[in-house]
Amino acid sequence: MRPRSPRPIVVDTLIACAMTAVAVLLGREAPSQGWPEPDARAYALVALAHLPVALRGRRPVAVFAAVEAAAAVYVTLGHWPVVCTFGSMLALYTVASVRPVRTALVCAACMTALWVYAGVVSHSPSMASVLGQALLYCSVLVWFGHLARRSAELTRRLREEQAERARRAVAEERGRIARELHDVVAHHMSVISVQAGLARFVFDSDPAKARGALGTIGDTSGEALEELRRMLQVLREEDPEAPQRAPMPTLARLGELLGRVRAGGLPVDLAVEGAERPLPPGVELCAYRVVQEALTNVLKHAGPARARVELRYGAHELTVRVTDDGEGAPPAAVPRGGGHGLIGMRERARLYGGTVTVGPRPGRGYEVRMTLPTSAAERGRRGTAEAER
Repeated sequence: MRPRSPRPIVVDTLIACAMTAVAVLLGREAPSQGWPEPDARAYALVALAHLPVALRGRRPVAVFAAVEAAAAVYVTLGHWPVVCTFGSMLALYTVASVRPVRTALVCAACMTALWVYAGVVSHSPSMASVLGQALLYCSVLVWFGHLARRSAELTRRLREEQAERARRAVAEERGRIARELHDVVAHHMSVISVQAGLARFVFDSDPAKARGALGTIGDTSGEALEELRRMLQVLREEDPEAPQRAPMPTLARLGELLGRVRAGGLPVDLAVEGAERPLPPGVELCAYRVVQEALTNVLKHAGPARARVELRYGAHELTVRVTDDGEGAPPAAVPRGGGHGLIGMRERARLYGGTVTVGPRPGRGYEVRMTLPTSAAERGRRGTAEAER
């Protein structure tokens, strides 16, 4: 746990007490400088010229007026003017740091006038020096206060921009999760629909096959609920003590996916080229989801067909190819925009610097091909090239 910083009022109170103590010690040196020794009334004015600084964060202009008035009375009584300058200087800086420049300039003019008045009352031999010091100190205090005000405004704007970027990032992530949820549910519901139709068709003629179809429906619906639960837990604020979710799918679970698809009535072959190796989790999830979406589309639109999934492990990239030899859906049944599934494939691949191509094969059937870079350097290179285009 991070330690709490002291409240501003506490810090300002300590500063006010410290300045008062310094001013009292300086007042005791007044006789050595040729000024009268302060009496009880003078020390009371010293306190009034410094202690109100404790409230400078709440009422900066009122505090400046109070300490200036006490200092003016102190000077009028013929005491050493330097003793009551600390409070008014800090109050002027505070006004400049939290109020508009016009207000700060008015306060600076008041402080300059007080310094000139002190020079006149004390019969200073060099009024030009007094005026120069007053203008110099006031200018420096107003300038630094103005810089502090601008810095605070920039910090506030930066925090607002960071909060807005964080909100946008959350919105984008929720949109990505929603597309992910669509792909998952579409796949599982397609398998369930095919198996339900099969079970109904063979319920009387082949009870064993019907029971197998119902078992597949049960397993697939259970996995669909698991995916829904995982996504919903991501979308809401999670309890730190909640049980951990099941791991996200990877290419190691591709066999389970193909098993469900085969149980749904679609023969699928799997071919792997190159040396299999662990890939970044995001890359494996992306490849798994694209294969899942492509096979779902085959179940929906290809009709009687056979599918083939190919994984090619290259030195710096992974190529995923899903083909089928079905007739496909009528052109009028295919959305012109490519459907949410195809959009999800392309956006997911683009997120990892990859590409997806979808189209008919020569003769009959469709092909989905995705290429994903498997290294961060390669993804960065491709991202730069894409940005330049």
